[in-house]
Amino acid sequence: MKQHFQNLVDEEEAVIDLTPMLDVVFIMLIFFIVTASFVKESGIDVNRPEAATAVKKDRANILVAISDKGEIWINKRRIDVRAVQANIERLHAENPQGTVVIQADKKATTDTLIKVMDSARAAGVFDVSIAAQEP
Repeated sequence: MKQHFQNLVDEEEAVIDLTPMLDVVFIMLIFFIVTASFVKESGIDVNRPEAATAVKKDRANILVAISDKGEIWINKRRIDVRAVQANIERLHAENPQGTVVIQADKKATTDTLIKVMDSARAAGVFDVSIAAQEP
């Protein structure tokens, strides 16, 4: 009887409970997903103008591209000029610390550029930059 009791005690000690470890792993996974900053692209390649004073901008999460034909692209979708403000408001709500960077082609009209800048400011984002490349 005593030997049988000793075997039961040994079997209970040999069991490892993995539940707390799984809880920690899932909490860490949720933490990294929430704090991750995903890179967003405008959707088209733009031939940016050169600027001697171009500075790299960190936390540029809202990218708006203007093609040489005046098309506006946000998140790989072509957007009408009247919908730019709503899209920027939505993206700014997702990431309040993000800034707007407008990637305008060399041949894009200033009229389209000004409309996009006005839409960004109307959406509540006042940190608006225009992308350029170093010469």
